[in-house]
This record gives sequence, structure tokens and C-alpha cells, in this order.
Amino acid sequence: MPGRTPVSSNPTTSAPRVVVFGLGGTIAMTSSTGDAVSPTLSAQQLVDAVPGLAATGIDIEVVEFRRCPGASLTFADITELAAAAADALAGGATGVVVTQGTDTIEETAYLLDLLHHRPEPLVVTGAMRNPTLASADGPANILAAIHTATSPHARGQGCLVVLADEIHAARWVTKTHSTSAATFRSPDTGPLGYVLEDAVRMLNRVPHRLPVPVPNPARQTTVGLHTITFDDDPALLAAVGTRVDGLVVAGFGVGHVPESLVDTLTTLAERIPVVLASRTPAGPTLTHTYGFPGSEQDLIARGLIPAGWLHPYKARILLRALLHAEAKPQEIATAVAAAGGLADFTVWPWPAALDSNGHSERSTTNA
Repeated sequence: MPGRTPVSSNPTTSAPRVVVFGLGGTIAMTSSTGDAVSPTLSAQQLVDAVPGLAATGIDIEVVEFRRCPGASLTFADITELAAAAADALAGGATGVVVTQGTDTIEETAYLLDLLHHRPEPLVVTGAMRNPTLASADGPANILAAIHTATSPHARGQGCLVVLADEIHAARWVTKTHSTSAATFRSPDTGPLGYVLEDAVRMLNRVPHRLPVPVPNPARQTTVGLHTITFDDDPALLAAVGTRVDGLVVAGFGVGHVPESLVDTLTTLAERIPVVLASRTPAGPTLTHTYGFPGSEQDLIARGLIPAGWLHPYKARILLRALLHAEAKPQEIATAVAAAGGLADFTVWPWPAALDSNGHSERSTTNA
């Protein structure tokens, strides 16, 4: 069981309280031999190494949740983490911070966003430069994330990703460079805000929250992602399709595939949900601009579900979360349309999350 270690605890104070969950990753990696690094630092050691944190007056509680590379985290890990974060917030925490490897942040953060039903901030951060290197970015990222987790301006925004003093929405952020400290970007929207002089400055807002039902832990599903490539082989797509419960296809441009794949995709869409996304870094799939065999209009008519603005990685996380929640086929199609911006969020099949005041977004909007 993960253990909790309070940095400071005073039940009589009204100071904000943040629970930091450590999952490992580059931010926690060192080497005792001077060779390649691996995750060895505890979450407590990470927090203790943050300059200026004690001066903020924020109560910090540390949970050693996992200690592994970001690449080795699982759907089950993040589902369990979402439940633990909800418990911490229900227990009075002002916000939650998660430290983990950056390899999978754009996916784990989006899954947390889907599973986070409360208004308090849930913030994910990490580091691109491990603690053995000059100018390691971990301490600054942790401090910025903690400031974000205590800010009233971050309430009602779901899961946020904070690195390099930028605040991004989990649903839009992506890792754009393999080594740069400024790797995290939101190509379609830009950041929501910044942490400047220890203060959170929000310039944009997430327009609505789209939480999914709690996954059924007994449900085991496999969702594949097939990226369409030049002169793609239908046999590869067919082989993947026979082994999955759902599939995301990352097509060319606005959602196109070679004509040679059309029959295979038609057959797959009759058996499993197949989501059509774009492999390009930014921009949406379209729905009715092109009409040739293998175009977005043709594929949608054959049963594929357009992803809209959802990146393929996000679409895969959403589809798997929906299958784990035992969503029906029509609910899946409706949810993907809403999450991808192709339908109004009010069609979302499940109750809306709470806004920053603890009210239902849907009831507030429709009032």
C-alpha cells in the first residue's frame, strides 16, 4: 500500500493543503555509479529538494504511489490513482499534484481528466532533465504545479499539466520534442495560463468538463492504434483488428486512408468501434468535405466514428475508458463526437462534472 508522509500538518491552520503523489519518472531518476539513470528518489525527496516551497506556507502531504518509468505505467495504475486523488480531495485537500515520467503524460493526464469528477485542481508534472544534470527542471516544475493546485483560478478545469511555468489542459496537451524542456504544447489552443512570480495567471478556460463513469475493474479491454502510412498493407490492419475490442485509426490529413484499406475498415467497424482521427500534429478530422473512396465522408458512412479535434492518443484513451465503463455503441459515438468538438457538450451521455463552485455544469448552463 502506498504510504503518506506529511511535510507539515497543523489541523488548526487554514493554510491550503496539497497532496503530492509520486509515480517515478525522469524527475526521480539518479545514478549511484555515474552511468544511466533510473527512478530511485522517493516522492518525499523530490518535495524536500524544492527551493522556496517551505516559504509558501502550503501544507504538503506526500504519497509514494509508484516508482517506475512513465513508459511502464498502466491503465490500472492511473485508475487507482484517480480514486486515491478523489479520496484526498474528499478529505479536505485543496488540490492534488502528480509527479511522473513525461513519456506518457499526455495520455495519463487525459485519463485522469476523464476520471476526475471533482472541481479541485488535479495537476500533473514531471521533468525533462534528471536531477544529476545541470539546470534540472524538476524542482521548478513541482513548485509551479503546487501553486497551480492551490489556485482558485484552476478550479473546475479538470486535470492540468504544468511544466516550464505553462499550464495546459490535459485534453489538448501533447509532447512535441524528445529532449527539450519546453516540449509540452497545446498546438490547437495554446496554454491555458502561466505561473508567474509564484502566482497563477489564467488566460483561457476549459469550456466544459466531460467525465466518464467509473471503470469496471473486472472489465478487460484492448484498444489498438493504427497509424496509416503511405501504401499501407491491409493485412497489417486486419491482423491488429482481430485482436482488439476497439481501434483508433490515425489517417492522413483530415481523415483519409488508401482505398485498399476501405473493405478491411468496413468489416472491422461492423464488429468493434473504430474511431477515425488524424495523424497530423494539429487540426481536426472533417466529416463531409471529401467524397472519394477512403475519404472521411466515405469512412463515416461505413461506420467509422470521427474524432474531430481529438488527437489519436487521446482518442485511444477515451475509447478504452468508455469500453471499461461498459458504454453502449451509441454512447461511444456520442461521447467521441462531444469530446472531439463535433457535437455540443450537452449531448454527453453521463452527468456533467462539478464546476468551480461545486455545481453541475449542465444544470448551470441550462438554467
